[in-house]
Amino acid sequence: MANKSLSTTFTDPVRERLSALGERVRLARLRRQLRQEDLAERTGFSRSTIVAIERGEPTTAIGAYVQTLWVLGLDRELDLVADVGLDREGLALEYVPGERRVRPRKIVDNDF
Repeated sequence: MANKSLSTTFTDPVRERLSALGERVRLARLRRQLRQEDLAERTGFSRSTIVAIERGEPTTAIGAYVQTLWVLGLDRELDLVADVGLDREGLALEYVPGERRVRPRKIVDNDF
């Protein structure tokens, strides 16, 4: 069973996102006409892990989610998750024109 103190640390928006992800996994499984037992066998997980993924349980290992998405052929878009090139806020914070430190040039005396 999931650790109760850990499961209470997740915010409602996180729980909602995981629940929606779980529902999409469930629909993908059904469209492929797979039973939970079939998906469990293909992923190498127990049926209870598949049930937890489809419920969007926040304490289920991210690796289990990724393995399940891979088996269903839905893992390609994971490359876009936290892509630094798509992080608008991070890019904006990185480029702050007035706050760049400039070191004074050293005069190099190369006269020998």
